[in-house]
Amino acid sequence: MKKTTPHNFREAYGVLQRHAQTLREQSEPNIDDLLTIVTESVSAYQLCQQRIDAVEAALQAALQKVEVGADAGGSDLGVQSPAPAPQRRTPGQRAAEVDFDDGGIPF
Repeated sequence: MKKTTPHNFREAYGVLQRHAQTLREQSEPNIDDLLTIVTESVSAYQLCQQRIDAVEAALQAALQKVEVGADAGGSDLGVQSPAPAPQRRTPGQRAAEVDFDDGGIPF
């Protein structure tokens, strides 16, 4: 089995996809490759999670900056408050119960 070391989110996600496909396609486990698959998958998952966390933190910081700018009169500078979060259905809620007038999404 070829050992890969991902350097970015796309590569790490690709490692996870390949390993998941390999495990799905096996009729019986190949114990010789299992340790490599697990080790590479854990490393790839950690890299993906770090990138997701970094993006979430950057988005939060950007949204807070926009909100602070709006609170301090930033609306005069053309800064708009972010749109309200779309309404999501809860399990068991029918699509007809979602209010589309306020930007609700039926899924």
